[in-house]
Amino acid sequence: MRSRGVVLISAFAIGIVVAILLFSSMASAQTAAAERGEAVYDHWCAPCHAAGPGHPGTQSLEVKYRGELQAVLTERDDLTSEFVRTMVREGILMMAPFRKTEVTDAELDDIAAYLTE
Repeated sequence: MRSRGVVLISAFAIGIVVAILLFSSMASAQTAAAERGEAVYDHWCAPCHAAGPGHPGTQSLEVKYRGELQAVLTERDDLTSEFVRTMVREGILMMAPFRKTEVTDAELDDIAAYLTE
């Protein structure tokens, strides 16, 4: 007959293994979403928001932020998923909103994952 301590230790060990597997699965899903998001970003967002001259979104943010915040979106670490979704759906200033027929909700989630990872 197994002692109560062995059963508790076994249950604890199983719980840790399950938690590690779940975390690993979630991290893999996040990475996959970010990879898909990069492709969508490159198609829809980078023409205006990439680094360097000739990108009106980045140039506009450079003027707006005056060096206080990074203008290149992919180099920022302060963006939240909600902020990204709001800006894409509602637009702001010279940036027109993107309809769901242009960028689906799933693609928008992937863009947000890419910009916030």
